[in-house]
Amino acid sequence: MNLLRALLAFLLIFVPLSAEAQPNFPKRDREPVVDAANMLNDAQKAEITRLAEDINKATTRQFVVATIPDLQGYDIADYGYQLGRAWGIGQKDANNGILLIVAPKERKVRIEVGYGLEPIMTDGLSSTIISDTILPKFRAGDMPGGIVAGAHAIAEQMKLPLEAAEARAKEQADKAAATPRQQRRSGGGFPFGLVFWGIIFVFVLLPMFARGFGGRRRKGPWGERRYRRNDGGVLPIILWSIASEMSRGSRGGGGDWGGGSSGWGGGGGGWGGGGGGGFSGGGGSFGGGGASGSW
Repeated sequence: MNLLRALLAFLLIFVPLSAEAQPNFPKRDREPVVDAANMLNDAQKAEITRLAEDINKATTRQFVVATIPDLQGYDIADYGYQLGRAWGIGQKDANNGILLIVAPKERKVRIEVGYGLEPIMTDGLSSTIISDTILPKFRAGDMPGGIVAGAHAIAEQMKLPLEAAEARAKEQADKAAATPRQQRRSGGGFPFGLVFWGIIFVFVLLPMFARGFGGRRRKGPWGERRYRRNDGGVLPIILWSIASEMSRGSRGGGGDWGGGSSGWGGGGGGWGGGGGGGFSGGGGSFGGGGASGSW
């Protein structure tokens, strides 16, 4: 019983902290290029900026390229949708933000897609852009060229009229469906939470099940023997915590295809004006749509 009380006290501290934890993101001004890993020269940044501005003028969609020096142990898919939320990419009501994220230290790349763009930038199309356009240049040592080429491929799709964009996305999705999906998690971050809960399950829950949840019989007031559970209702809390951690760990994944269902809201909206270029995010929602790759 003392062990269970200690475990419950630990859970009350650990679970809220883990739920609130998030990466430290690079600072972003209004520009659609955040080169925190110093991978692009001025001309390349200007080229991507023009693409992003053209997309926004034609469709109001918002496109950002981010190079990240360190994912801080996070899977790039988890990092990606949190980054979209923190920066508020996309308009709140349209959820029309999209990010190209490159993490050279971990050798990971991801296209993160807002909810509103998922019909035209599907997981399959995102994966195709990464595998056919970006990764070949990365593997050849041309990192800036891969980023710029990926930005052009994304811009080509983002500037299409809605029906044409949906048709192209469907075509790519059909092609992708004909090939086996790779494992969703690519090892971008070590699953410490799942390891912790695995230890708890083996060394705490299994013995509790073996002992009938630690129950024992006691003599009642009239001499009969009654069965009394001594788990104190802790077991449901433990099981709920394990399920929550596993759900959080699997959301979005880190493999070639994105997923997930968690929405993130925000406030405000739209691109900034006034001749200075760039834009201010509006708070579009991201739920893990998109794709990841590695080289």
